[in-house]
Amino acid sequence: MAKIHELSTILADQIAAGEVVERPASVVKELVENAIDAKSTQIDIYVKDAGVKEITVIDNGEGILQEDVALAFFRHATSKITDRNDLFQVKTLGFRGEALPSIASIADVKVETANIAETEGTFYHVRGGKTQTKRPAAKRVGTKITVTDLFYNTPARLKYLSSLQTELAAISDIVDRLALSHEQIAFSLYNNERRLLQTAGNGKLQQTISAIYGIQNARQMLEFSGQDSDFSVKGYISLPKLTRASRNYISLLVNGRYIKNNQLLKAVLKGYGSKLMVGRYPLAVIDIKLDPLLVDVNVHPTKQEVRISKEEQLCELVTQALKERLGQENLIPNALQNMTSNKPKTKEKVTQLDLTLAETQSNYQTKPQERHSTVEVTQVLLGEALKKNVSPKIEVTVEPVIIKDKQQLNSPQLQKWDEKYQVILSKEKKPLESAELTEKPVKERPKFPELTYIGQLHGTYLLAQAEDGLYIVDQHAAQERCKYEYYRQEIANVQQVQQTLLVPIVLTYPTSEALKIAENREKLAKLGVWLEDFGQNTFIVRKHPQWFKKGQEEEIVKEMIEWFLADRHLTVAQVREKTAIMMSCKRSIKANHHLDELQAKALLEQLKKCENPFNCPHGRPTLVHFSPTDLEHMFKRIQDQHVSKRADL
Repeated sequence: MAKIHELSTILADQIAAGEVVERPASVVKELVENAIDAKSTQIDIYVKDAGVKEITVIDNGEGILQEDVALAFFRHATSKITDRNDLFQVKTLGFRGEALPSIASIADVKVETANIAETEGTFYHVRGGKTQTKRPAAKRVGTKITVTDLFYNTPARLKYLSSLQTELAAISDIVDRLALSHEQIAFSLYNNERRLLQTAGNGKLQQTISAIYGIQNARQMLEFSGQDSDFSVKGYISLPKLTRASRNYISLLVNGRYIKNNQLLKAVLKGYGSKLMVGRYPLAVIDIKLDPLLVDVNVHPTKQEVRISKEEQLCELVTQALKERLGQENLIPNALQNMTSNKPKTKEKVTQLDLTLAETQSNYQTKPQERHSTVEVTQVLLGEALKKNVSPKIEVTVEPVIIKDKQQLNSPQLQKWDEKYQVILSKEKKPLESAELTEKPVKERPKFPELTYIGQLHGTYLLAQAEDGLYIVDQHAAQERCKYEYYRQEIANVQQVQQTLLVPIVLTYPTSEALKIAENREKLAKLGVWLEDFGQNTFIVRKHPQWFKKGQEEEIVKEMIEWFLADRHLTVAQVREKTAIMMSCKRSIKANHHLDELQAKALLEQLKKCENPFNCPHGRPTLVHFSPTDLEHMFKRIQDQHVSKRADL
């Protein structure tokens, strides 16, 4: 019996659907692209429960002829190409003839369509790839397609869908890209009858950008253009001061198709050069027109990845066009705007250092002992401190722990203590002086040197000496470490003191981003940032934690939100860590900042008391060491061995 057989049409369509239809957003993309190819000027998208329950796309395009409706649901049936040559000059978004049959094989699909050349319309119903009904319908030029019961016969795919908010964000992102690439079409998007997007469709790209990213952002976008013998590029780019932490705000459009291309992304960033801060990305809509012969869109089922001939030439054109446009702008920040956040810091710096020093000191105080008949761990102290009968200053609070057996000293609860400190046991309550020490040696952390301040070099480095040589301290990295440990404690305090703003912060995001933000609102609240709804896709912040730096409140809130946008799996603990690092960097002294002797000594003392005084939060060293031997080698006071031997000859 033969082992090889031909797959059934329905099964083949379901396999193809796995490539074309990954989630509800894939259905929206395919249906809207078909509507665009039908020369529509208005496209309305209605979804229920983020498209999981129902998706409806209505357009006013050409419509489908009665004799073609059923054929449109056959695999590889298309009106876009007829021969091999057409495949290399595709001018439409869809051309494979896979979208409708793939969707119909895993869902319930109903079509109402009418062509202007016919007297009546057509209603067609197909479910699981099988035709249910076909009958005449009222004439309304255009097409309405409704998709329900998505993945009803492939439950494994339904199981792996994300939350409704995430799926809706994906749909919104797809529609945003399509609207940016076809500004002459009026798009509207609704979820559960709530409007998420409305574009004018008047052919003005900046107005479409305004509808998606907000009017304030659109006003900070610059129009640009460039052209050579093969390519034409135009669009809008943001001023360098308007940036995001993600590349997701850069839209690359090739002949009206949104694509992903790393080389073109690099070309955009190269056009900005050093005007962008590290890790920041602009808002940009780059519309590229080229001969269809120069682009192959048939390299991926979703058609988002394309192959471009003369790609290097195109990248150079994009980079040059952006450089020329940005070169026409005065990018020097307004001095008056900076005065509120860049006041003289000399006096403030002394107060800030003293305050932080006081806050970071934590004196260990023993709690009153209680009498127990069982063996008790009465104290956990460093050996030297015990001998001198003084209370050491450490950053952890040690609670007395009752144990019933000496074998419990090996329990996980005590192992962490046992690694750093000596465990003191007593069968009865004893005074501190007579406590019995275990013989286990103490593992101490590396000692920070006792530094004597010498002076400052170029307003950037502090010079200090110790018994073992010369130390050079990076003042920015040093205070970054101090501030980081301070903010790490402050941010972890859920009951932070809140500062009310005289003028609330208003934040506007595109729908896809606003939905993600709403999903993470509870996490932001745990960080002390409460977002209130303030209209469509807009949030308002009325108060913030007191540790926010004055004049940078909006910047800090935006950056915290962008972390959640960039990584939906980010936890509150991870954001606290990133926020502490961010705040420590923002509030630390920079290079070329001259300190007086009091400030420098206070910084060195503050660094000494840190949990880890040797590295800044980014991993850079806070100080370097030159031993006396190193200095003697540098001044040739100690000659290399081979030099000495030559001198003896």
